[in-house]
Amino acid sequence: MKYFNNPEKLWNLVQILLQGLQVTGRIFLLTLVLSIPLGMLVAKGRMSRLAIVRAPISIYIYVLRSTPLMLQVMFIYFLLPRILPFNFDRFTAAIVAFTINYAAYFAEIFRGGIQSIPVGQWEAGQVLGMTHAQTFFRIVLPQVCKRVLLPVTNEVITLVKDTALASTIAVTELMSLAKKHVSTSSSIEPYIIAMVMYLIFNGITEQVCRLVERKLNYYQ
Repeated sequence: MKYFNNPEKLWNLVQILLQGLQVTGRIFLLTLVLSIPLGMLVAKGRMSRLAIVRAPISIYIYVLRSTPLMLQVMFIYFLLPRILPFNFDRFTAAIVAFTINYAAYFAEIFRGGIQSIPVGQWEAGQVLGMTHAQTFFRIVLPQVCKRVLLPVTNEVITLVKDTALASTIAVTELMSLAKKHVSTSSSIEPYIIAMVMYLIFNGITEQVCRLVERKLNYYQ
């Protein structure tokens, strides 16, 4: 074993892969911060009574959920600049692709959660003199968050793994660095270390989601 039998080389490899993990973490956090509110907006549009709003959003959700994320990443980086008057750098292209992809999935999750709330909750808000927006944010949304937390958690964990797809446009994240060192060293040890890092990352993510779930136990 090239690394596990040499503590100095192993530590150097861990430090290099940790740099990739930082990029992975940035992709993960930025995608969540952008895709969750976008997904909520898309869900509201998907439920619109206006066909002119609902139809294009339905097409957007269908296309993004029916094509591979890898293909979307390459489309954003390689083809979209031929249509738009500006270019994306590699990292920005990855964030845009991940955001619009996960927003489509979150939108359907949120739509199901919103539609599962009894009509009486909305009527209660009206009786209390609340506007539609106030009823949604103060009464409906907290209950929706509780109901959709499990499927959202599943998507969040999938996102951690999907960050590796950023390597298709040469974004230097954890998996691409591990692959590079496997190629140069002819050893699978970098993959083993990367796997451990993914497990730790996902473990922390899952614990955070469980903490949020306990905080939302009030809305039973």
